[in-house]
Amino acid sequence: MIKKNRTTFACILILLFGCVLFYTGTDGLRAFTAETARVNQLIEDKPAFPDVTFEDSEGRTYPISEFEDKYVFITFIYTACTTVCPQLEMNMAQVYEQIPQEYIGKDIVFLSISFDPTRDDPTTLSKYRTFFGSDGETWRMARISNETELQTLLDTFGVIVIPDGKGNFAHNSAFYLVDPNGLLIEVMDYQEIDQAATNVTSILENHKGE
Repeated sequence: MIKKNRTTFACILILLFGCVLFYTGTDGLRAFTAETARVNQLIEDKPAFPDVTFEDSEGRTYPISEFEDKYVFITFIYTACTTVCPQLEMNMAQVYEQIPQEYIGKDIVFLSISFDPTRDDPTTLSKYRTFFGSDGETWRMARISNETELQTLLDTFGVIVIPDGKGNFAHNSAFYLVDPNGLLIEVMDYQEIDQAATNVTSILENHKGE
């Protein structure tokens, strides 16, 4: 009887210890998936936007310092995508509409970055942006022609892009917010439109009040 009680007690201890390890290892039960863990790590690390050169839908070229002193709300897309990208950009348009106009262009710009630079030239991007109401200025669409620079950015921001060999890509999707110092400070669920808009507006209001 004593031996049985000791065995039961030992099992309970092991179970409790396992629960503690699971709670700690999943950052308070938040990191149930590799994707969630990746996002949590990005927000904690706040990586700096790497040195890249954009070419936008107007054919202009510039570095990220083009947006110095502004927040940059970012998505990663490719225009030939027929699955998540159109929804991602439609949702981005809704966030854009919910941000108070006093901040648009002055304190924050929106930027859709193509990871398919071969096909997504300025002409293609110019046509694509009209589908979502992008004005090409306060909401720009651009590519990064240099593949090394592009891959560095994707790696830095944890954007996974896998070619399928048929001209399409499997990729993860989110809203990314870079602060005026060029640091990634938020990675948001692109399906939670109202939450993203509220979060960004709050950040902008707090920044203005500093």
